[in-house]
Amino acid sequence: MKLSVIIVNYNVLHFLRQCLQSVENATKNISAEIFVVDNNSVDGSVAMVRDEFPNVILIDNKDNVGFSKANNQAIKQARGEYLLLLNPDTVVEEGTFTKVVAFMDEHEDAGGLGVKMIDGNGRFLPESKRGLPTPMVAFYKIAGLSTLFPNSKRFGKYHLKYLDKEKVHEVDVLSGAFMLLRKSIIDKIGGLDETFFMYGEDIDLSYRITQAGYKNYYFPDTTIIHYKGESTKKDSINYVVVFYNAMIIFAKKHFAKKYASFFSFMIKMAIMFSAALAIGKRILHRLFYPVVDFAMVWLGFWVITPIWEKYQFGATGWFPDYYLSLAVPVYALVWIIALVYSGAYDKPFRLQNTFKGVGWGVLLLLIIYALLPEHYRFSRVMLILGAVWSAFVLPLLRVVYNNTRISSSARDSKKYSLVVGDESDIAQLEKILAIEKFNEIIGHVSASESSQSGALGNLNNIDEVVRVNKVSEVIFSALHLSARDIIRLMIRLGKPGIKFKIVSPDGISVIGSSTIHSLDDLYSVEVNTIVKPDNQRFKRTFDFGFAIFTLILFPVIILTVKSKSKLLRNIWQVLIGRKSWVGFAQTSKIHELPAIRKGVLNPSMLQKDKNLNEDMLQRLNMIYAKDYRVINDLAIVFRLWKQLGH
Repeated sequence: MKLSVIIVNYNVLHFLRQCLQSVENATKNISAEIFVVDNNSVDGSVAMVRDEFPNVILIDNKDNVGFSKANNQAIKQARGEYLLLLNPDTVVEEGTFTKVVAFMDEHEDAGGLGVKMIDGNGRFLPESKRGLPTPMVAFYKIAGLSTLFPNSKRFGKYHLKYLDKEKVHEVDVLSGAFMLLRKSIIDKIGGLDETFFMYGEDIDLSYRITQAGYKNYYFPDTTIIHYKGESTKKDSINYVVVFYNAMIIFAKKHFAKKYASFFSFMIKMAIMFSAALAIGKRILHRLFYPVVDFAMVWLGFWVITPIWEKYQFGATGWFPDYYLSLAVPVYALVWIIALVYSGAYDKPFRLQNTFKGVGWGVLLLLIIYALLPEHYRFSRVMLILGAVWSAFVLPLLRVVYNNTRISSSARDSKKYSLVVGDESDIAQLEKILAIEKFNEIIGHVSASESSQSGALGNLNNIDEVVRVNKVSEVIFSALHLSARDIIRLMIRLGKPGIKFKIVSPDGISVIGSSTIHSLDDLYSVEVNTIVKPDNQRFKRTFDFGFAIFTLILFPVIILTVKSKSKLLRNIWQVLIGRKSWVGFAQTSKIHELPAIRKGVLNPSMLQKDKNLNEDMLQRLNMIYAKDYRVINDLAIVFRLWKQLGH
């Protein structure tokens, strides 16, 4: 056996299929075996490999064991003279394997080899050839010097940009996306270090190859596509932390203690800097739409005001100078606040929420207008005209956003449904759902905590199944789930954009119906779950507002509560968002509920004369989470006023 190809997969089914097709084409003229190690994917990857690629050796892990351990599982079984560690989001040329193996055969000093890589847009990926990230090399990269001087032999060592990408070179580090290794050397120095869960293991292994007296080569005579970032999201704070912490592990393992300490310090600074950039980018992204709306409302008044002045008074300049510069921005701000609380900025953008926000905004402005002194009441007509302008322009902006790349809220017309039940339910449901042509049932999740054959997952990882497969509708089979289990799952999965349906095979509605229906009836269920965006906004507004209220009246309120010493601390923790005034009662099954802030109070505290067990506490939590109303928080706070210092 000449070559063993090892692919570690995690929830990238479509890329894996394309990768395996290219690998099979590239192995036609070479003796090879192909391994796929799946780290508990929930997108149907395992079933796809079994059905479409029966010759592939599949290792089906029931947990995500990480990149290093997964590769080592296959390395232990591999029989090839050479090992190729290959990312699932890659495509190789038909002649890639014969070329790289021939090069390794001709160069006995070669321990490892990497190739020229391009991204999905055909751009050269600089990580095709890399230098060893010594403390100074890492510093140059973190400080941005490698970007400013990419062709410098001093500052550009991280990506070796001063080396011609069209020529063969000796390099320090191979990319884990395509890493060809001589198996005899791996048997000698050991496989991937499993201390690295993900990232950094390729640097560590490349370094150990050179320390053993062998060379790593960059080989540009063949090119592969690497859809960089598809198997891992590299723009998240979590990625930054995991990647740079891997660099710290590498430094502590291979560098002298004094250098490792310096390296660790620099890496931690890089984490903080990168995290700050990511947070700043997120804030700017969130502010973009309100700022544009604010500007458009303000612009509308600049256009409308002189026209109205000429029509009504025969000349411009009727309103005071500060009308457009001070009063109108306040109007616009009130409209933005109304839009926020109406859900106008929730994605996908919905026109009805925008109209609702404009309506509430003008109503609020008219109420405020009526309460203002006479000299600040400029014109009711201008408020109405501003509302008409906003009702035209702001929805038009949403249409533009939803039909361009400006917003990620634009969605495919096709929607995906997931069945929670048994495989036998799918055939029945396909008949029931036939009238809804846009829905496609992607598969099912077993109605237990253990996976069934052919299931995408189970009740333990259903959240991951929904997220990975972009599910917009979850259909529960009442034949396999109790009403309580269905309610619990609806609360748990009740995120924006997800709808629920319940099928009652015996013709009786499980939830929300007192009548008997036929087998073909399908029940749509709406749950006002606590994690809906509007509920989160109102809950946080109540928390903050009531905290300010208690702070202002603190000298009086402190006389009415029992635990006086903790009241001020609770107010502060609510203000900074660490706590909420009302949350869930603590139980061992709280993980089954949506994640919300820990509460100072909870609904179970109303039942002070009852000895509540875990099951009763969880049921109270579910009731609170299922149909949330901010008025409920207000009622709980006033009924438990004396325990605000709890």
